[in-house]
Amino acid sequence: MALMITDECINCDVCEPECPNNAIYMGEEHYDIHHDKCTECVGHFDEPQCVAICPVACIPTHPEHVETRETLMQKYLRLQAA
Repeated sequence: MALMITDECINCDVCEPECPNNAIYMGEEHYDIHHDKCTECVGHFDEPQCVAICPVACIPTHPEHVETRETLMQKYLRLQAA
C-alpha cells in the first residue's frame, strides 16, 4: 500500500528527509507522496518512517493504491536497481 498525506498536513518538513525512496515532495498546498516510489519503507525499515515522525498523524494508507508486503518488496527491489 502506498501512503498519502492528507490536507491536515501542517508542512512541518519532518517527513520529507525521512523517506528513503525520495517519494515525498512539496505539492501545491502541502507535502505529497509519489505512490510509485512509496514502499512504506519495506526493504529499509520495519515501519514507515514518515508515519512514525509525523506530529499530526496525517499519513494514512492510500485507498487507491493498496499493495501487499510482497508487492512493496518488489517495488523496493525495482527502485534499488534503477
